[in-house]
Amino acid sequence: MDHEYFMKQAINKAGQALATGDVPIGAVVVRDGEIIAAACNEKERCGDALRHAELLALERAAAAIGDWRLSDCTLYVTLEPCPMCAGAIINARVGALVYGAADEKAGACGSVCNLFAMPLNHAPAVTRGVRERECAELLERFFETLR
Repeated sequence: MDHEYFMKQAINKAGQALATGDVPIGAVVVRDGEIIAAACNEKERCGDALRHAELLALERAAAAIGDWRLSDCTLYVTLEPCPMCAGAIINARVGALVYGAADEKAGACGSVCNLFAMPLNHAPAVTRGVRERECAELLERFFETLR
């Protein structure tokens, strides 16, 4: 897997969220070396707290392959998943997670807590910090404009 390439695609999706006023987080799901689903945050645009990039990408990936089990898929996301998204990753049996920037306020994959370290029925392989600086800068610029 080319983590750098696929994370760049997630960064591109994050840019779409930024263009609509949402927190710039993007996600792509890769299976057999191909992107099968992609999404960005849509919370502000849709007025729905559940419209996280990860959840949308997982939903679209399941639809693309016709199965909720994504054990042969890798999820790339620009920011460390929150508890809700980490729970969805567990429940969808995602095989691997690759994320860019750590989330020191809500990260559930090692920063604030680590749901994957709990004795649950599944835990993906995790790779942290891919294109971390780019992912973090996108978020920093967004939040600076709000201040």
